[in-house]
Amino acid sequence: MAVPGIGAMAPDFNLPRDGGGRISLADFHGKPLVLFFYPKDDTTGCTAESLAFTALAPEFDAVGAAVIGMSPDSAACHDKFIRKHRLSVALASDEEKTTLQAYGVWKEKSMYGRNFMGVERTTFLIRRDGIISTIWQKVKVQGHAETVLEAVRNLAA
Repeated sequence: MAVPGIGAMAPDFNLPRDGGGRISLADFHGKPLVLFFYPKDDTTGCTAESLAFTALAPEFDAVGAAVIGMSPDSAACHDKFIRKHRLSVALASDEEKTTLQAYGVWKEKSMYGRNFMGVERTTFLIRRDGIISTIWQKVKVQGHAETVLEAVRNLAA
C-alpha cells in the first residue's frame, strides 16, 4: 500500500504494546502523536532512534505530544528492548503487519544484493484531530528526533 498523504486521516490501529495491554490511535485523540516506524528491536539504528526519542520525551510531554514506536517485533521482544536500554517511549507490536501496510512502510528492501520485505524507517506527525501533518520517509537517525520535536512545537504554536 502507498503511504497515506499529508492531510489524510491517519489509519487507525489497535495493537499489543510493551508492558501488556493494547495501544490504539484513538488513545491519543486530542493530542499530537509522533508515530515512528522502525525495522527491528535492539539493532544499531533502531536503538539509536529509540534512545533519541526517549532522551527528548520530557520535551515532547511539555508540548503535550505522545511518542509511539512501532515494529513487527512481538510485545515480549519490546519489553526486553525497553528494559535493556531503559526506554520511555511506548512500543506497539504489529506482528501481522496490518498497520505497517496501512501506513505504507512495509516495503521491499534490498541489502547486499538480496531483496526482502521490511520496514522502511518512517515517522508520521499526526495532529490532535487524527490528520497527518508531516511525514519523514527513509529517515536518517542522526538528528531526526530533534527535527520531529521542532515540527511538534510548530504544530502546537
